[in-house]
Amino acid sequence: MNITSHREPAPWLLLIFSLPAKRGSERVGIWRKLQKYGTLALRNSGYVLPNTPANQERFEWLATAIRGFKGEASVLQVQAIDDPPSDILKEQFREERKPDYTALIRELQQLKLSTQGFSTQLARLKRRFEEIVEIDFFECPLKAKAEEAIYKAEHPVTTHERAGKGRVSKMEYQNRAWITRPGPGIDRVSSAWLIKRYIDSKASFLFDSNPNIHPEAVPFDMYQAGGFGHESEKCTFETLCARFGLADKKVRLIGQAIHDADLDDEKFGRTEGITINQILKGWAKQGIPDDELLDRGMDLIEALYHSIA
Repeated sequence: MNITSHREPAPWLLLIFSLPAKRGSERVGIWRKLQKYGTLALRNSGYVLPNTPANQERFEWLATAIRGFKGEASVLQVQAIDDPPSDILKEQFREERKPDYTALIRELQQLKLSTQGFSTQLARLKRRFEEIVEIDFFECPLKAKAEEAIYKAEHPVTTHERAGKGRVSKMEYQNRAWITRPGPGIDRVSSAWLIKRYIDSKASFLFDSNPNIHPEAVPFDMYQAGGFGHESEKCTFETLCARFGLADKKVRLIGQAIHDADLDDEKFGRTEGITINQILKGWAKQGIPDDELLDRGMDLIEALYHSIA
């Protein structure tokens, strides 16, 4: 009888090295490359990366360079790290990318169509986005905000399009199709719940990145102008509440939770939406279809509504 053992590949790579004290400039050069590759310092043990072919190659070349500087280096494949555990380690990787995305978003928001060399500057910022994404191994939540900032920089909203952000009537939005981007997250799921419960009880939902393909549908949480989306410091859920005049206390509290989860700014200090968003991400990674993901998410928001005293 033949018994074959299938062992899962080690999820982590660890680079351990030392350089002679007199190699100060070489040490700085190695450190800069470690930063460029998105490594995480594992206390005093070395530098860690997820185990991928690209990261393996980077560490091996670094180890070769270190040995060329008369130093010592080892690249280890690590099956498990107990302190910190994998979930904490992944969150630390996400946290490391937040300053990168924040700086990029700030530059994109400051970029105006009238800026000298606009196209060149925008191309530079898009390349910077791609560089950050390459080392954003566990999808920092600010990635989506950076994508939105890039879209807005590429498609500036005119003064005319900014007009008309006052109250609207529910009567104009009955029995409508509503369209949003594929892969619904916390803001889109909660907005769909709000639409169905308070605005258009017979609403149907479509998923497409281009709302122009469905001109009859009402866009929400889309990057393009029109419909209902982020306004000023409001997430889409908050925008819908303001535009339709929804004043339910429980809805207001849910809006605070959605704001903190979607905009990641801890404005209200609420964590319920963050937990729901993590569940949505887990379902998405399991390949749950968008329509089912939306339904499940709406059920979670409904449960949250009933849990509020």
